Amino acid sequence: MISVAIPCYCSENTISQVVKGLVEEFDKHNDEYQIVLVNDGSPDNTFEVIKGISLENPNVIAVNLSKNYGQHSARMAAIPFLKGEYVVYMDDDGQHPVSGIYKMIEKLEEGNYDVVYALFKQKKHSLFKRVVSRINTATLDFLTGKPKDVKNSSFSVMRSYILREMEKYKSPFPSWTGFIMQITRNVSNIELEHFDRISGESNYTLKKMFKLYMNSVTGFSVVPLRISSVIGMVTALIGFAVGIYSIIHKLLNPAVPVGYTSLMAVLLFIGGMIMMMLGLLGEYVGRIYMINNNLPQYTIREVVECGSNKK
Repeated sequence: MISVAIPCYCSENTISQVVKGLVEEFDKHNDEYQIVLVNDGSPDNTFEVIKGISLENPNVIAVNLSKNYGQHSARMAAIPFLKGEYVVYMDDDGQHPVSGIYKMIEKLEEGNYDVVYALFKQKKHSLFKRVVSRINTATLDFLTGKPKDVKNSSFSVMRSYILREMEKYKSPFPSWTGFIMQITRNVSNIELEHFDRISGESNYTLKKMFKLYMNSVTGFSVVPLRISSVIGMVTALIGFAVGIYSIIHKLLNPAVPVGYTSLMAVLLFIGGMIMMMLGLLGEYVGRIYMINNNLPQYTIREVVECGSNKK
């Protein structure tokens, strides 16, 4: 069986075509399949659409979350329903080619990999999203030790045992790629074509991008704290050196006036660095506090499976 999980947000006009393409592709290969559609608190009619799809096709499960938790939490919400030997994650906008699923599975088996990501040389995304995506990828490469020659994407296929390990991940701040890198480094890419969106625009705002970035930065590494310590030490050494230089310079040249501007510049620089480091430390402490409070990754309001409603 091949399982496909699709987080859905404001996709009432696209998800039906995506599912239709998947069903046609699986029927063509005569394979058993299941499709799990997770509505991530969409303000539009998305859940009614995927509910209707589930009622028509017993291989489709519709999951409705109680609010918008974010794409990575929606991916986590699909895990309990995924039963296939191969598990595919893809987007709801039609930009991922369904024919690429079998190419990724072939690559998975060919190299005995655990995870294969689609590699899109020419992404049909806005400049803003491409820039933010590259920053996030570079951060993950540095913090998680992800192989630099492998590029992660939201279109991927993985072995079922990865999902069983992912079920153990209970943090309310999920970072998908970061956790996978804690399970395996046996990952690869396969180049696929990236399509235009069926309709509409990307729902990723600057706020959502920043939230995803912070989850990646603080979720699986203390490297940022170590960098903060190093910067603090370097700044202190620079301040000490500048102070010694100023004293000696004043003793050798008594006529030199005390520099108010330079003093304020140094104070502002050091003060800014301290506040930034305290903010980063506070981010870690705050996340620890919220994890200890057992905040949920997601809450399921309703499940439509094989024509029956479960709440």
